[in-house]
Amino acid sequence: MYSLAKRITKNHPFYHRDFPWRHTIDPYEVMIAEFMLRRTKAEQVVPVYCEFLSNFPTLKSLCNADISDIAHVTSHLGLHWRSADFKNASTFIEQEYNGQFPEERKKLLRIPGVGDYVAGVILTVCFKKKEYVVDCNIARFINRYYGLNLKGEIRRKKAIIEKAVDLFNYEYPGELLFSILDFTATTCKPRHPNCSRCFLNSLCVTGKMMV
Repeated sequence: MYSLAKRITKNHPFYHRDFPWRHTIDPYEVMIAEFMLRRTKAEQVVPVYCEFLSNFPTLKSLCNADISDIAHVTSHLGLHWRSADFKNASTFIEQEYNGQFPEERKKLLRIPGVGDYVAGVILTVCFKKKEYVVDCNIARFINRYYGLNLKGEIRRKKAIIEKAVDLFNYEYPGELLFSILDFTATTCKPRHPNCSRCFLNSLCVTGKMMV
């Protein structure tokens, strides 16, 4: 029997999306991507992300940069007001962690701008840790699949976190993360999910009701 995680990763080729930050396990590069991806479409982030890393290729180079130079790049995404986040995070890591990203969620959460989701991404993708990752899309999938019927802001609810912990207890957590993100973007969408064509519809509580 395939586990849920195995089913999702096995079917990833059918809805796979490709982005430059998926070709690195450098936690600095992953953190920069995640900062930019907040409330911004991935396709819009690609050119700005590439320009940013061209200008600030390392954590130290970002620490030494002027905020005005950072803002010049991030303004393309309407993120000029958040330029301080990039600077503050890099400075904190340099000063408090000697320029090294920690491999523990608690310590990652101390970094300015790094929340539970970004910490989870860094742990799974960069350090291959079997740590949970939950954003609104993953929470929506879990809520539908298990028929939890949770309402409102659900990504921090105990039931969602517990299911995510089980789901990411998988030997390839980074691969699973990208697979779920692509699945929720193309199939288990916020509105009008493609339940009739979903490979999980016979197992998903919500999917069974939709087909």
